[in-house]
Amino acid sequence: MQILGDPLYHLRLLGRMGHTVGADLVQAFEAGKIDNETWTQMITNCRGCPYPQKCHAWLDATEQAAAPPSGCCNAEPLLQLRDAAKKDLGK
Repeated sequence: MQILGDPLYHLRLLGRMGHTVGADLVQAFEAGKIDNETWTQMITNCRGCPYPQKCHAWLDATEQAAAPPSGCCNAEPLLQLRDAAKKDLGK
């Protein structure tokens, strides 16, 4: 059985990761791009990561990035949200 990390810590980590790669999770939620279940799954994915300290250190050293670091379990949804937001702005 895998032990999951602290939910609040990982919520903040996920929010920082989203901000760093240009994916605004709050805006995406408010716009209906993600629902409670999706957001919860993203946090749970982050909580299950065995290397949160690696992400924390990467975020501390990175202001903006084109993508999350290698191995981020939420890289795909974050990039999809970012790209969808950019597409919406282009309309």
